[in-house]
Amino acid sequence: MTAKNLTVRWMSAVSLAAAAALALSACGAGEAQRDQASGEITAAAEANVFSVQVGDCLNLADMASATEVESLPTVPCADEHDGEVYAETTLEGDEYPADIDTQADEFCYGEFPTFVGKDYETSTLDYGPLTPSTVSWDQGDRVVQCILMSAEPVTGSLEGAAV
Repeated sequence: MTAKNLTVRWMSAVSLAAAAALALSACGAGEAQRDQASGEITAAAEANVFSVQVGDCLNLADMASATEVESLPTVPCADEHDGEVYAETTLEGDEYPADIDTQADEFCYGEFPTFVGKDYETSTLDYGPLTPSTVSWDQGDRVVQCILMSAEPVTGSLEGAAV
């Protein structure tokens, strides 16, 4: 199974206590369970990184030290969570960009106020990009996803929360 890179820019107190170098396995990870009509996640599951979509909610607290992931812990947004996929873009080119982290950060930073309703500098929230790894890039992966992160668990979407 191919992995993607995850940049987690924060660590909660729980994460600090639980953090260990994680190499998350996709064994048993598959598609998130979704409502057919709305597309919303209906049950918590380890989902393959390639099945995660904008609007999906995640539990990232124990992933603070993860840098390469094959699966992500998805949950219904009505359940407590600390992460949400808020934007995505597709990068161009044949060669893996040397500045992929910069490109991803600039995109996610720019999309932050549009989604949250508040500038990053004045928000209590953080973000981190999920970017193609060199291996997934070679297999055609060009998608960068932006993940909103809250130090405290939240319920519901953070879209327009202005916090």
